[in-house]
Amino acid sequence: MAEPGPGPSRAREEEPGPAGKEEEAPAPKKRRLAGGERYVPPPRKLNTGVSFGAEHFAETSYYFEGGLRKVRPYYFDFRTYCKGRWVGRSLLHVFGTEFRAQPLAYYRAAARAGRLRLNEEPVRDLDIVLKNNDFLRNTVHRHEPPVTAQPIRILAEDEEVVVVDKPSSLPVHPCGRFRHNTVIFILGKEHGLRELHTLHRLDRMTSGVLMFAKTAAVSKRIDEQVRQRQLEKEYVCRVVGEFPEHEVVCEEPILVVSYKVGVCRVDPKGKPCQTLFQRLSYNGSTSVVRCLPRTGRTHQIRVHLQFLGHPIVNDPIYNMEAWGPDRGKGGKIGKTDEELLKALVEEHRSKQSLEVLGIGEEDLNSSGESKDSGNSGDCTKSAEADPINGNSCPGEDEKNPKRLVKDPERNDVAACPLNFDINLEMLDKDKELGLCGNQDGQTGEKGWEEKDPLCVECRTSRRDPSPKELVMFLHALRYKGADFEYCSSMPEWATEDWEE
Repeated sequence: MAEPGPGPSRAREEEPGPAGKEEEAPAPKKRRLAGGERYVPPPRKLNTGVSFGAEHFAETSYYFEGGLRKVRPYYFDFRTYCKGRWVGRSLLHVFGTEFRAQPLAYYRAAARAGRLRLNEEPVRDLDIVLKNNDFLRNTVHRHEPPVTAQPIRILAEDEEVVVVDKPSSLPVHPCGRFRHNTVIFILGKEHGLRELHTLHRLDRMTSGVLMFAKTAAVSKRIDEQVRQRQLEKEYVCRVVGEFPEHEVVCEEPILVVSYKVGVCRVDPKGKPCQTLFQRLSYNGSTSVVRCLPRTGRTHQIRVHLQFLGHPIVNDPIYNMEAWGPDRGKGGKIGKTDEELLKALVEEHRSKQSLEVLGIGEEDLNSSGESKDSGNSGDCTKSAEADPINGNSCPGEDEKNPKRLVKDPERNDVAACPLNFDINLEMLDKDKELGLCGNQDGQTGEKGWEEKDPLCVECRTSRRDPSPKELVMFLHALRYKGADFEYCSSMPEWATEDWEE
């Protein structure tokens, strides 16, 4: 069976190794052992220095519609070596127990279409038992959620660093459902800025100053400043109500409730943290507040403001009715973690706004997340990345999954396809394995109508978020180190006389 799809129309995932190194596909199967035992080629030596290049940027193109930046669907290879816990289990069992976001019928159809490959050989029987060093490739039809069409502004650039003003709704780097709709890819595709080293992260919904190093030496130097706590971050936000005029210091510990949905709360078992708040203005209904995080816990600023009774005005997580009548003020929730997550999901589902969280119904049906034990602040102790359907653990770099993200406003959420009925007769059509529609590069989605027979997204109608829904009133205003300081302009919503 030929490898599915023409080369130019399919992207390829470099599933990262433990040190951020690229995992190369093993050499094709050369022989079988005596007695019919299946031969597994040894893994190839890992290459150092993973980066995104022209071949990655050329996987697909953007178009703009309704104030949104959209990505044309494209074929993509998720690749992984066999996990230790999979050894001795059949592919069918692994799919059925660990990747339940898809029905088993999907994997059978994918195998029949040649989209599942083991050691670069088509998988013909899902009952095949996995062995150590087996290399699995899954070709999927990838759809990315839209983001704001606001451009990324370059604030500063020299031979050492690039500093940008990140719009809200853009993840910093590829993770979860996002790849091309990320800061890293847009800078590479539209600004020719490649080989960038991420120095810090911002939450997908947080806008503002974002800094990249151009060389490993500069990255190492600034990382040392981070370790020595020589960096200062300043945020500005607009919160509900009249914030106190005097300086407020919040030192409540923060616990991760769910990595999949991306929810935290104050809890004595959480990690210690500290945030300083200063009111800048009050317009009679909402306040603009300056935020100085002294530590870098997930959603630290947002959780502390909620605890103080002044959540960010349009926070899609921490200013929701699901938290109860006081919306989590003083840590009063009145629900178990499971009840809270269910209430949050139901509230967004009723508003058809799950996409604003970066998740879909398929996330809620998939397995892989273990309940947080109490004080884990990083995703590497919880759900793993899904190498089969493309789920990435929130807080992990696609290039380096074990590099922990230590930013007070960082969270990205993954997703994979819904269950569906499969028309196997369509799989014989070669054109079905090409990209959806034309590649004329024109703005808009007209003429982009061909569907992939295995892709539920191609048959699912989703409400696009409005540009307004993709803005949260939290902005990284300043980033200062021992020998640098970068600032962005105050956002319009933070002006003293602003009214919604």
